[in-house]
Amino acid sequence: MAGPLARLTGNDNYFEDFSIGSVYEHARGKTMTEMDNVLITNLVMNTAQGHFNEHQMARSPMGRRIVFGGITASFIVGLAMQDTGEQALAELSLDKVRFRTPVFHGDTLYAFSEVVAKSDSDRSDAGIVHFRHRGLNQDGKVVFEGERRVLVKRRSHWEQR
Repeated sequence: MAGPLARLTGNDNYFEDFSIGSVYEHARGKTMTEMDNVLITNLVMNTAQGHFNEHQMARSPMGRRIVFGGITASFIVGLAMQDTGEQALAELSLDKVRFRTPVFHGDTLYAFSEVVAKSDSDRSDAGIVHFRHRGLNQDGKVVFEGERRVLVKRRSHWEQR
């Protein structure tokens, strides 16, 4: 990732506060539990055996069940939300999603975000911030990459409300 590494943005997460090239290491990690994987996989009716059939996966090259990628993506974006979504008015897109390394029960995920672009919107009270999110496991291996565009409040219009 490019740019200097920053910590939690705190109250500095309005449109004006994001600078192209800034990278944020988000404050929290999340350990993936069996419950996370099985519950959400079943709720979204994903029938892929790799997520909930331990017997079949024990005989596979993976050797065990893997976490559904939709959960991995959701958790990484969720870990980034305190910094990148607290002042959001709308989620505009999520694309260029890539799953680089399988996630297993017991893995702990961490999120990093880079500001890759900013632009005005058709609203005077908000602008568009384009983020590149990256998720790493406890071993520092990249498990997720994706880009997200968000309509973010401008401090000049919202802070005094």
